[in-house]
Amino acid sequence: MVSRTRKFNHITPVLINLHWLPVVFRIQYKSLLITYKALHDSTPTYISDLIHCKPVSRTLRSNDKDLLHVPQCRLKTYGERAFSRAAPLNWNNLPLEIRQSSSLDNFKKSIKTHLFERAY
Repeated sequence: MVSRTRKFNHITPVLINLHWLPVVFRIQYKSLLITYKALHDSTPTYISDLIHCKPVSRTLRSNDKDLLHVPQCRLKTYGERAFSRAAPLNWNNLPLEIRQSSSLDNFKKSIKTHLFERAY
C-alpha cells in the first residue's frame, strides 16, 4: 500500500528503500534504547532495577568496557527472552563506541546504523 508493491514481491528491497529495520532488529533497537535510558537514569526504577553493571572482582582490561551482568536463566523458552537477560546480552554485543555515546540522539543514530548494517 505504501510502496505500491505487489502482494507476492519480495519485501526486503522495500524495507531497505524505506530504511526500516526487520522486526527482530526493531525489537533489539527498542530493547537497547530502553537499556541506554536505564543506564542514564531516564527510566522508572522498576526498569532500572533489572539492569546491573558487571561486578568487578579484580583489575582486568575489560573493566572499562561498560559491560552489563547477564543473569542465568532456567527456562530456555521464556528466560532468554526476558528483558533482564536479553537487554544485557544485546548491550554487551555492541561496539564500545556505541555503548559510550554521549547523548541519546547520537546513540539512536549509531544504533540504527549498526543494526541496519547487520540486517542487510
